[in-house]
Amino acid sequence: MDAIEVPPFFLCPISLQIMKDPVTVSTGITYDRESIEKWLISGKNTTCPVTKQVLTDSELTPNITLRRVIQSWCTVNASHGIERFPTPKAPISKAQLVKILNEAQSPQLQIKCLRRLRSIASHNETNKRCMETVGAADFLASIINNIEEVSIPTLASSATDDHHGIFEHNTLESTKASDEALSLLCHLQLSEDRLKTLFQRNAKLIDSLVRVMQRGNYESRAYAVLLLKSMSEVVDPMQLTSLKTEFFVELIQILHDQISRKASKATLKLLINVCPEGRNRIKAAEAGAVPVLIDLLLDSTEKRATEMILIVLEQVCQCAEGRAELLKHGAGLAIISKKILRVSQVASDRAVKILHSISRFSATTSVLQEMLSLGVVSKLCLVLQVDCGSKTKERAREILKLHARTWNNSPCIPTSLRPSYPC
Repeated sequence: MDAIEVPPFFLCPISLQIMKDPVTVSTGITYDRESIEKWLISGKNTTCPVTKQVLTDSELTPNITLRRVIQSWCTVNASHGIERFPTPKAPISKAQLVKILNEAQSPQLQIKCLRRLRSIASHNETNKRCMETVGAADFLASIINNIEEVSIPTLASSATDDHHGIFEHNTLESTKASDEALSLLCHLQLSEDRLKTLFQRNAKLIDSLVRVMQRGNYESRAYAVLLLKSMSEVVDPMQLTSLKTEFFVELIQILHDQISRKASKATLKLLINVCPEGRNRIKAAEAGAVPVLIDLLLDSTEKRATEMILIVLEQVCQCAEGRAELLKHGAGLAIISKKILRVSQVASDRAVKILHSISRFSATTSVLQEMLSLGVVSKLCLVLQVDCGSKTKERAREILKLHARTWNNSPCIPTSLRPSYPC
């Protein structure tokens, strides 16, 4: 592009780029729609970026005159390499959305309407927020919940081949609609308040999302866990105490299947959020979390993923069932010890916490000998010599003191580390 001076009032005060869809807020300042929406919605701000005044409402008024002036200027300066941008689509109105939602009540039109809604949501954040206000989230949740009702054939409906064929067709259509609804619900990126209200109003939604994880394709399973992760961050912790074992079984299966990196991280974050509540640690252990997490840890090279795996393992190892599963795994103690001082302070702290739980509550003679032979004790001595956080050092020192009679002066501890062993 040749050097050309762009009129300053063509530039968005936030992005400092030429505005493609200028809109004016209640303070009278004009911004590019994408930038101001990101500021207000994603950034959760309530003030005008330029004036710092509180916005009296969230209405964004299109500045059509300015947009046309900018488009004309782009056309005149096309020889300088400036491209004329197309006229942006106007945000959807509430009346239009209500009409589409009403049409979507018809089973014959449902999938078509859902795909149209997803297309509308992809245009801009204003459309997504408008969908929130007209109750789209509750409607989408009702479609996801509905899959259970049509997925259970009655004796009458399965009595003949014809009925069975009709049932299979209805189930397939219902699954398609549920997949579309779930995808759209995730893409809406509901506000915290709206998401919290959604799960309060739809008591069956968690169970319905578990069924999606049981029967759905990889994409739907990923969307289900992403929505559940978002839910776990906003609902009352008491709502997380009654989660069923099937919930944990399906989460562990997603980790095992490695659907995608994003889905795996969302699953780990979800487990971190729910495991501290009620008997969830035990349920996770009984669902097979520990061996799957250890296998993931063996292959993990990414810092944050390793930290999250260790955080979940540490939570699950706070119960006897979790500790038993870790000790049963042939690589359990070894990989926990290996991650100390090799990943990050967070990883080292969680790994030492796991060893602390083992040492306090599951320290049989054979376990203590295994910790010695695997170099776990030597690693704990090393922790005392390096800079790795006072709390981590204190736990390591406590472990070593706790079993000093068994470990101290053992030939398994390198000579260079013996002076570190606490008296």
